[in-house]
Amino acid sequence: MATRKTARQIVETAGTAKAGTRTMKTPPKPAAAPRRPGRPTGGLSGPEQREKLLNTALVLFARHGIVDTTLAAIAREAGVTPAMLHYYFKTREQLLDVLIDERFVPVRKAISGAFEDNADDPVAALAAIAQRFVDLAAERPWFPSLWIREVISDAGLLRQRMRDRFKDAHRKDEIQWIVRWQKEGRLNPDLEPALVFPTLLGITLLPLAASTSWRSDPERRQIGTDEIARHAIALLTDGMGARKTKR
Repeated sequence: MATRKTARQIVETAGTAKAGTRTMKTPPKPAAAPRRPGRPTGGLSGPEQREKLLNTALVLFARHGIVDTTLAAIAREAGVTPAMLHYYFKTREQLLDVLIDERFVPVRKAISGAFEDNADDPVAALAAIAQRFVDLAAERPWFPSLWIREVISDAGLLRQRMRDRFKDAHRKDEIQWIVRWQKEGRLNPDLEPALVFPTLLGITLLPLAASTSWRSDPERRQIGTDEIARHAIALLTDGMGARKTKR
């Protein structure tokens, strides 16, 4: 007795007969799926890579200036692809805003803290600010050159960006502290309030920025951050006159 075929077997048999001796083609391989948007793979972890890119940008900005430093140059110096850099910072303006928030706002807070922590001792406050500038230069060698090039200079792009974001609020606060101390008789009334902060920058950041070129100068090559800090604080606390000996 013939075995009764199922409906599925009948369909499969009919399909085979219809195909005849036709050669079956290997089905094409599916195309590779495009890479999804996101951080390019490889290299350091996200936070470490971002930190490296920020530090590289600061070094190049201090060396060449912001205007003459492209995002491509930062990527090349950091050893990453432009795509990697653009993942973190789409434009140079965005990069500058991040640098202001994460590198320069803390400096401003430290300066404000020095005023508030020494509200009754202006000399101690100014000496603390001078020491802070020197400490920053020791921690971040790019700081003096970048500040002089891009913040003190009227043409500095970083200065313009900071002014656009914060206006002159910090500068006005600093002047008000000086004026207040002068009225209270705690600070020399002959000082020009608007010149006190630039003076602090002048006796710290200028020699710090120049110290890298003193290595071939036998009279100044031994001058480092400790000597610059001691000199600045001596000027602020004792002035230019000879120190009076105690009897």
